[in-house]
Parts: sequence; structure tokens; C-alpha cells
Amino acid sequence: MLKIRLQRVGKRNEPIFRIVVTDSKNGPKSGRFLEVIGSYDSREKNETKVNADKVKYWVSKGAQLSGTLHNLFIDKGIIEGKKINVLPKKTPIIKEVDEETKGEKEGDVLTKEKSTGETSSEEDSEKIEEVKKEDPIEVSDKEEKEEVKEKTKEEKKAE
Repeated sequence: MLKIRLQRVGKRNEPIFRIVVTDSKNGPKSGRFLEVIGSYDSREKNETKVNADKVKYWVSKGAQLSGTLHNLFIDKGIIEGKKINVLPKKTPIIKEVDEETKGEKEGDVLTKEKSTGETSSEEDSEKIEEVKKEDPIEVSDKEEKEEVKEKTKEEKKAE
């Protein structure tokens, strides 16, 4: 498949690009291309030189434009259409914490009761303390802080 893309030819800290037609399998730094269509200086917006007839010819032959060139050609009026968002998509980081995995740290008895929802929060805190006394399990600081917050909320509600 043919691609119309940018090929960097400028010096270090002086980016200048050729607009070339190449096979999509060739890398942008390989130096292989079929035809040079124009040039693009990213530092100076008015220094873009493009042969519009050649662009339309290669697009009619089935060449695909890169996202940046697509947007550039729309700005110059060579092709018509909407601009493409060329920035990468951001994906949100999702942290999943299951009640069952928390319960496994505290003891098997509590996980069964939490999954069925048979006990109240006061009974849960009492059983957690019992399990800690019977079988010392390392509990993280976050879990201890959460337990302290729950106890203080319960005491305020009782008053």
C-alpha cells in the first residue's frame, strides 16, 4: 500500500521535511521513496511547497495520507474534509478492588459473611479484631485507617 508521508531531512535542531510517496512497509528513515511531492518546514509555516497535482494523482491511485499531512493539505486547500486528531488517545487507569480480595486478607470466615451480607458493620469490626487476635495477619496501614474511620463514624452515630 502506498503512503504519502513526511521524511525528515534537516540538520539537528533544524527540522525540515520532504513530502514523499513511499511503500507503507518502508520506514520513514529508510530513505526509499517513489517520488518527492514537496517540502515542509515546520518552523516557518509559509515555507510549505507542495505540488497539488501530484498529490491528487497519487491519492487517486490509492495512496493513503498520514494524519499530519491530511491536516496540512486541508489547511492549504489541496483536499477537502475534516481534520483528523493525530494525538494519541489517553486511556484512564482503572484500579479495581474487590471486597472478596480484602476479605481474604482478614480471614475466610469474613469473606463468606461479606459476600452474603449477613453481618452488620459493628459485627464485622468485632470479627476482624477477633481474627487478628487469633491469627496474626499483616494488615496494611490503609485498612487500619479505614477501620478507625468506620469506628469513629459509628461512635458519632451512637451519640
